[in-house]
Amino acid sequence: MINFQAIRVIYKYEMLRAWHTLLQTIASPVISTSLYFIVFGAAIGSRIEQIEGVAYGVFIVPGLVMFSLLTQSIANASFGIFFPKFTGTIYEIMSAPISFFEIIVGYVGAAASKTLIVGVIILVTANLFVDLRIEHPFVMLLFLVLTCVSFSLFGFIIGLWATNFEKLQLVPMLVITPLVFLGGSFYSVSMLPPFWQTVTLFNPVLYLISGFRWSFFEVSDVSVGVSLGMITLFLLACLTLVWWMFKTGYRLRP
Repeated sequence: MINFQAIRVIYKYEMLRAWHTLLQTIASPVISTSLYFIVFGAAIGSRIEQIEGVAYGVFIVPGLVMFSLLTQSIANASFGIFFPKFTGTIYEIMSAPISFFEIIVGYVGAAASKTLIVGVIILVTANLFVDLRIEHPFVMLLFLVLTCVSFSLFGFIIGLWATNFEKLQLVPMLVITPLVFLGGSFYSVSMLPPFWQTVTLFNPVLYLISGFRWSFFEVSDVSVGVSLGMITLFLLACLTLVWWMFKTGYRLRP
């Protein structure tokens, strides 16, 4: 039987922690994304023609939102589970009568919720800079939720794996950020030479941005079905890895 009380306690604690660090959790990513809109959308966008019939300032909105979703999901979830490890309170949680499933739902659910709030605020903020339309709002919401949950799980894995604060920042800085910038956030893959178009297809972030962009403008670099399939496979892979880490006690035992 699922212990909903335990899930609620973990979830509420993580959400309250976000409230106490509101500037860092909410304001910082929104301000950073607004600066991207000003620099890329206004300054550079006025010098670039439309991309596949969409104004450049509008075209980059899904990529910027996805960039914030990925980085914030990982940051929220990784720090959320790493801090109890750092202070040693993780062993009290592990010894409590709650399952690993309830721990994951509490921490990952809170991280995904915080990221989802940031994503919605950024979308609202984008309307202040560009005339934004969403052709398929339900598909957009599906990508939004799947991305928040899957990358919060990925961040949870990083938090369990990391043994210090340097490792906590290693994967987001050296892997995720380059993949996002090279995944079509600010351009269409069709603008690249044929060789680099092929190389870009091996970037998993491309499928997220492409599918998310399709929900706005019905414009994508790859099929939306393939995009949904890729994010679903990534979600299942993260679930499997988290299950293995709890089953073996990897980085969870003193």
